[in-house]
Amino acid sequence: MEQEIELLEHQAAFIESDFIHTAIVGGYRSGKSHAGAIKTILKKLAYPGIDVAYYLPTYGLIKDIAYSKFSHFLSRFKIKYTLNRSDYEYLTPYGKIILRSMDNPDTIIGYEVGYSLIDEADILSTSHMEDILIRVVARLSVPLPDEKPNSLDFVSTPEGFKFLYNFFVKNKHQDKKLIQAKTKNNPFISKSYISTLEMSYTAEQLEAYLNGEFVNLTIGSVYKKYDRVKNKTVRVIQPGDVLHIGMDFNITKMNAVIHVQDSDFKYAVDEVVNAYDTDEVCAILKRKYTGHKIIIYPDAAGKARSTSGKSDHEIIRSYGYTIRVGNTNPLVKDRVNNMNIAFCDKEGNRSYLINDEQCPTYSEALERQTYKNGEPDKSTGFDHITEAGGYFIWNSSISITYKIS
Repeated sequence: MEQEIELLEHQAAFIESDFIHTAIVGGYRSGKSHAGAIKTILKKLAYPGIDVAYYLPTYGLIKDIAYSKFSHFLSRFKIKYTLNRSDYEYLTPYGKIILRSMDNPDTIIGYEVGYSLIDEADILSTSHMEDILIRVVARLSVPLPDEKPNSLDFVSTPEGFKFLYNFFVKNKHQDKKLIQAKTKNNPFISKSYISTLEMSYTAEQLEAYLNGEFVNLTIGSVYKKYDRVKNKTVRVIQPGDVLHIGMDFNITKMNAVIHVQDSDFKYAVDEVVNAYDTDEVCAILKRKYTGHKIIIYPDAAGKARSTSGKSDHEIIRSYGYTIRVGNTNPLVKDRVNNMNIAFCDKEGNRSYLINDEQCPTYSEALERQTYKNGEPDKSTGFDHITEAGGYFIWNSSISITYKIS
C-alpha cells in the first residue's frame, strides 16, 4: 500500500500536524483540498473500523470537489471502495468516509466519528459556522486506540475577518495551528493563472485569494465598481431586441431587471419592482414586451415546487419564456465578484452599463447596498433587485445549451 505522493511544504506540515485543530488557509489552487483529502484518508488508515467525516458548504461542492479527490486518492493508495452517492459515503475495508453538507446544521446528526475535516469554512457566515462547529464537535466522539485526542482540521480560502480568523487568530490556543499558503508555491498550475487573477481582482482580493491573508474584503459598498456616471447608458429597448431578464423570487417583492446585449456589452434598460408573485411579473413582461423574444435568468431555487403545485420555473415556462439557469445558485461572493468585474475590470473596461433613468431602483440599490457582518446587508431591501441583475450576469457567462422557440 506504500505510495509516494509529492507534497508541497505546507501540505506536508498540515498532514503531519497532530494539533487538535490545524488549518491550511491559502490562496486559490494552493492545494488545500488536496491536502485535506489525503489527511482524511490517512486518518482512516491509521484507525481501521473508526469512521471519519469530511464537510463542505453544500452537496454541490461535495460532488464537485470531494468525489473527484477522494476517488483519486483512494485509488492511488490502492484502497478498494464503493461510493454510496445516495448517502454521500465512501465504504472501504477500513470503515466509512462520511461526506456531509454544512448548509443545514440540523442534518449533522446520527453518526459518530474519530476525525473530522471542514473544507471551505469561510464561505459560510460566521454565525452559521459557529453553529456548525458545535454540531461537528458533537459527532467527534469515538475514542482512538492510541489515546490521542480527536482532531478537527480545516482547509479554506480566507474570506476576510470571519470564522477562521476568529478561531485561529483572534482566539489563539496552544492546541491550534494555522498554516498559511500562497498560490505561487504550487508549481502545478498554469503560468497564466496568477496573471489572469491579477487582471480581475482588487488588491485586497489578491492578498486573500493569492496569498492566503486575512484582509478586509467587506469595506463599504457591495458593488464598489459601479459608477453611476461611468457605467451609464442611454440604450433603450429597440424593435427586434432579444430581452435577457434576471429575476429574483420573493413573494410580494418580485424583481426583474431587463437587459439587452450588443456584442460584448450588456445593458440594463428596464426594471420590474415589487410585483406580487411570479404570475404577476410574467404577466407584466408579456404586456410590456409583446413581440420580443424573452430569455429569463432566474434564481435557481425557483425550480422547487410551491404549495400551489407549480414551481416558479414552471410558471415562467407556461408563459412561453425560455429559462437559462444552472442547477444551483452561485456563491454570493462569486456573483458579487462577477458583477464588479463587469462594472469595471482591472484594465478599466466597463462591459455592464445601466440606464439609470429606466432603472432607478436598480441604480440606487447598486450604489447603496453595503456589507453587514461580512455579508451583503439584506435588511434594507436592496438585495432583491441586485440579486435579479446578478443572476443574469452570472448565468449569461456559464455554458448552458438552450433554444429559443
